[in-house]
Amino acid sequence: MPPVSWKPFSVSDQELAQHLSDLSVPTLLLSCVHITGDMSILDGPYQPHGLMANEEQGFMSPEEQSAARAFALELIKDYRDRDCPPLKPIPAEGLRRMMSWAACEPIDDTYLPMVLQEIGFDDAGTVAAVPAEAVAARADLPVIVIGCGESGLLAAIKLKEAGFPFQVIEKNPGLGGTWFENSYPGARVDSPNHLYTYSFEPIDHWTKYFSQQPELKQYFEDVAVRHGICDHVRFSTEVLSAAWDEATSTWTVQVRSADGLEKLTARAVISAVGQLNRPMVPDFPGMETFAGPSFHTARWDHGVDLTGKNVALVGAGASGFQVGPAIADRVGSLTIFQRTAQWMFPNLLYHEAVGPGVKWAMNHLPFYARWYRFLLLWAWCDKGLAPARVDPEWPDQDRSISLLNEGVRIYMTDWILSQVDGDDELATKVVPDYPPTGKRMLQDNGSWLRALRRPHVELVRDPIERITPDGIDTADEVHRTVDVIIYATGFRANEMLLPMTITGRNGADLRAGWGERPTAYLGITMPEFPNFFCMYGPGTNLASSGSIIFHSECQANYIISALAHIADNGIDFVEPTADKTRDWVERSQREMRGMVWSQPSVKHSFYKNSYGEVYILSPWRVVDYWSWTREFNPDDYLVRQTAKLASARRRR
Repeated sequence: MPPVSWKPFSVSDQELAQHLSDLSVPTLLLSCVHITGDMSILDGPYQPHGLMANEEQGFMSPEEQSAARAFALELIKDYRDRDCPPLKPIPAEGLRRMMSWAACEPIDDTYLPMVLQEIGFDDAGTVAAVPAEAVAARADLPVIVIGCGESGLLAAIKLKEAGFPFQVIEKNPGLGGTWFENSYPGARVDSPNHLYTYSFEPIDHWTKYFSQQPELKQYFEDVAVRHGICDHVRFSTEVLSAAWDEATSTWTVQVRSADGLEKLTARAVISAVGQLNRPMVPDFPGMETFAGPSFHTARWDHGVDLTGKNVALVGAGASGFQVGPAIADRVGSLTIFQRTAQWMFPNLLYHEAVGPGVKWAMNHLPFYARWYRFLLLWAWCDKGLAPARVDPEWPDQDRSISLLNEGVRIYMTDWILSQVDGDDELATKVVPDYPPTGKRMLQDNGSWLRALRRPHVELVRDPIERITPDGIDTADEVHRTVDVIIYATGFRANEMLLPMTITGRNGADLRAGWGERPTAYLGITMPEFPNFFCMYGPGTNLASSGSIIFHSECQANYIISALAHIADNGIDFVEPTADKTRDWVERSQREMRGMVWSQPSVKHSFYKNSYGEVYILSPWRVVDYWSWTREFNPDDYLVRQTAKLASARRRR
């Protein structure tokens, strides 16, 4: 591997020192290793003491950070003054040592290949040219992608790179999926932005560590433009159904737009509709009688002025947790109806702006951006699985599910109580009574409880009995008069692919067959549904942190590998064998039953179906899922190869 060159930069000593003050010190020191080629920096006096989500300074004291920055400043000034000469590459074992130093634990062979690929220290992510002999065959395999959110856009990019003709059908007038639909005040991502990006796209432009909806929507729009995807998207067009034609080995997809109904044909379909796109509004008695405006957070009515209004916020999960503090300043009163309290993970960066030094470093300091992504990846990757795993010998399963989980309970309870300032009544309402991590974890910088302590804000834990023309009655026979009702009540996550009708071989109805137990081999493919692929499908949502975009890239790479196998080998279709699928589902459910999300003490969870089972989450380590989806394995599939049908398609 040849030496790596970086563009020289001109910045004063004072400006340079100011830039370094914004940076993660462990990441800065790793960049210095590249600049100097001196691995002994890792043995020096400046050492991280640990790595945890939302703590990017390695738990180093302010004094340690200051000394380390001063040390790095001298090295970077020398590098600048030498016009940034080419750097010698560091071999894989040296990179492993650097990773282990930053992670404060060994990086073993299980994780090393995944991490090297994800942060760009190998060439596995390089886009390969389509083999000349495969061009014509791939051009004869048109694909329809349903949805142009995060995963649909990714699928489109990968299809284009691999040489497959495709069109994307998007029900909304714009792309971005959840970031197009969820435009409510305070909407922001719950994963760190510098990890919540495609691995092949720059990460240097974010203005917040956890960005808000407009910037996230703009990111996906910019990516679509850079990759030339917009011309392939049919906006304001909804897929109603898809049916497999056995005679031609094609899918007929019926769509509806302003021009009416239309039927499209493709050899493969990729569903990228996600799990959180159809709002769920409880059927409260009297809802239709309410005289004022009412709407779901995912269908926010920007024409309603909340200034001075008495507002009811029904639900205080992930979206309600963001909406409440965002609107508290302008409403006359805010009544929040919360069914169960939520566990909150301390995150002082949640509303923080990214300092200018970060963007500068990502563009000028060798590999700073890659190592910063590593710190996030390692802290957010699989660390959340351990406290979510049930210890069957643990005595009080209603309170916590293991010694580690109990430690998390104590840590987060202390965090919550530190914010209520001795208000015992509020404390009883906001400290959850179920094991930590059992529901979606909320990122907390104190804004939620500050909002609850305001005199015009009330948190109501009594169940809603009915809705009246002018307000809401609760089970304790209290009536509260309100002008506006906002439903922050989540999504119909267990009704996957709603409301489409997907018909496979022998008339199989996918959603009817699923019921409330959606399943797919690797979360991607289903028996009796040839050449039909899911992204963000059953069993692929992440509740133990991690990046859903990382998971989507695993699925996209697997799907492209499958399509390449079909096209390059003259195959009509593939579908997973019933045995492989059954084994996958049984193993996944067995694993899931040992996780906190399945615990009976965790009630009212959108993860669960009406039977108390969890089918939409992944119980697996990210590194395992990455390994299982690296390459399509035809041995797991039924394959039909009919030259006659291929000839018929070419004649058409």
